[in-house]
Amino acid sequence: MDKFKEKDEIRENEADKDKICGRNAVIEAIKSGREIDKIMVAKGATNLGKLYAMAKEAGIPVKEVAPVKIDELAAGANAQGVLAMAAAHKYATVDEIFALAEERGEPPFIIIADGLEDGHNLGAVIRTAECCGAHGVIIPKRRSVGLNYVVAKTSVGAVEYVPVARVTNIARTIDELKERGVWIFGADMDGEALWSADLSGAIGLVVGAEGEGVSRLVKKNAISLFLFLCAEKSNRSTLPLRLL
Repeated sequence: MDKFKEKDEIRENEADKDKICGRNAVIEAIKSGREIDKIMVAKGATNLGKLYAMAKEAGIPVKEVAPVKIDELAAGANAQGVLAMAAAHKYATVDEIFALAEERGEPPFIIIADGLEDGHNLGAVIRTAECCGAHGVIIPKRRSVGLNYVVAKTSVGAVEYVPVARVTNIARTIDELKERGVWIFGADMDGEALWSADLSGAIGLVVGAEGEGVSRLVKKNAISLFLFLCAEKSNRSTLPLRLL
């Protein structure tokens, strides 16, 4: 039992590395250039003008939450109504993803996670991207889980090898990818069989959020629909794809 308890404590300590508690600690983290996914501020907290300004300049989302949420995440630490979630790994840029494809002498293969909120799911996507030879993953800054401890752990080390870029606007980024010659496919329940699609060349695959799927803004410029069929020994499932 002692061994199991020790392992649980190690996991908790590792997860705590994601959290930065306290106003001054968060401000200093921003100053140092540390990768921060988001900052949570207790509703009703005052005298945070400097922090809000610094977060805005650094492009870090700030979310107001109930004070009890801050206390729960701080786990006893004096957070002073402010808690930041730091990234478990440094983010890449979209240009770095293209550079990796060029380095390998391959057309870009990019996975675009459109609003995944569960760290286990994003970690699984990154792990799958590594197994499939994708050159990188793109996620949005807002309404998406970042590279936290759960994502890094679930990826089983893949986060160290697959560049993950975080962008302000997924729809705009997709337009930019198109301009760079990337064909975009997105999961959609109205898709048709994918077998007739030409998947050669530069490809971007959009994976939608849990429940909601691919967002309306991402789907609105759809050219045609495809449905990818995945056959397994125990089950036959489908992954619908929409060519955007």
